[in-house]
Amino acid sequence: MSEQESTGRPSLIGRWFPVRYLYLRDGDQVRAWALTPGRQILGAFGALVLGVWILIASGGFAFDLVMQSQADRAVARTRAESQRLNADLRARLDSAVVRMTATSGSLDEMAEMVERRHAALTQVMTMFRGVDGAQAALAPAPALDPDRSSPVQRMIAVRMDQERLIARAESVARTRAERLRLAFRLAGLNPAAYSPRGDALGGPLVDARDPRALGVVLDVDEAFAVRIRHAADNLSDMRSLADAAEGLPFKRPTTARTTSGFGVRFDPFNGRPAVHQGQDFAAPLNSPIYATAPGIVSFVGVRSGYGNVVEIDHGRGFKTRFAHLNSMAVRTGQRVALGQRIGAMGTTGRSTGVHLHYEVWMDGRPQNPARFMRAGDQLVQQD
Repeated sequence: MSEQESTGRPSLIGRWFPVRYLYLRDGDQVRAWALTPGRQILGAFGALVLGVWILIASGGFAFDLVMQSQADRAVARTRAESQRLNADLRARLDSAVVRMTATSGSLDEMAEMVERRHAALTQVMTMFRGVDGAQAALAPAPALDPDRSSPVQRMIAVRMDQERLIARAESVARTRAERLRLAFRLAGLNPAAYSPRGDALGGPLVDARDPRALGVVLDVDEAFAVRIRHAADNLSDMRSLADAAEGLPFKRPTTARTTSGFGVRFDPFNGRPAVHQGQDFAAPLNSPIYATAPGIVSFVGVRSGYGNVVEIDHGRGFKTRFAHLNSMAVRTGQRVALGQRIGAMGTTGRSTGVHLHYEVWMDGRPQNPARFMRAGDQLVQQD
């Protein structure tokens, strides 16, 4: 046997990580350090972990940028649709004036048509009761002076005002529904799951799904019935989403500044990469902490690593956790309202300083609280 065959082939580790030497010369002295395979493997593993962490953090940042870009595009689309709607309204009004002026029908027929549309429009306006700002947006225009206008002129004015009101009703319902859908998407939620079609509105607007049938029920033309149907659908979605949003943790737990976000970060105690399942806020000791949605307190006490903790069950599979508190102002089983003070900021548990650790859970999985707060900011802009 040859010497090479007797020694055998080097192992896989030996081929990838042979012993290497690092030399450092200082004047006439030369020092050497041996980089053993074990040290090289440890260094390569550390570089791999760092690379994975950078990749995950970059991916999360890119995802947030994409979501924000989609939100901006959605707002731009809504604005463009509103401008197109105004242009369409002007065209409809001009066409209505021409048709009403050139009609050969009798004055009674014209009056009956206006009255039928007015009755249908009254049902739509009734649905907007309680919607913030709707009363001012959908207020009818002042009637013409009977002494200075003819009956035909007054009916044309009423018809034009009806066109304006149904267009505004469509716009208000659609715009508010779209902004609510956008807020849910920002939180990573599917709006369709929170806006089920149902009989919330009642009456013929729900029973008659076909525009032609609805037109027969309301005794108006099909085109006008279609517009009423659109306004009713968007208003139903808006109410369902608004009701759902009131029970979701979209608000901020404190006005303090954010010091650490959701995701992979270096642990402040051992310096190793670790998953951070919440968001941290820093403020002076005993700064107030508030409930981010109505719910029932499911836990008050001490949890390992979290220190003093308050947990709130909001229903629909959502739960929030407030950790490192200095004091708690609620008890288990207590029902809390949105914005109610539940405790004070502290540094209990595994903490390096005074701060709040805030978590949002959905169906047993931690979520990024920043997305929910971004959705809440979107709803505040709508109001």
